[in-house]
Amino acid sequence: MQASKVAYKPVGFALGAVSGAVAGAAFKQVWKVIGHDDDAPDATDQDRSWREVLIAAMLQGAIFAVVKAAVDRGGATAVHRLTGTWPG
Repeated sequence: MQASKVAYKPVGFALGAVSGAVAGAAFKQVWKVIGHDDDAPDATDQDRSWREVLIAAMLQGAIFAVVKAAVDRGGATAVHRLTGTWPG
């Protein structure tokens, strides 16, 4: 296994936790603006419409994917700078 892959593994785990927290906070802020409510609907929330539940899920998924990709790319770039090889 390449040194960069080994070096990236613990970095990747840490970044995964950070990206989840960042994405969750970002989604809450976006939902406050778009949904005009502090809490996003759960799929089983009887008082929310299908449309609202599905829009919230779609938005949450998109935010998580973008944040994860940005954090993973930043981590890989940092490992590349430190080791000279790309972790992949």
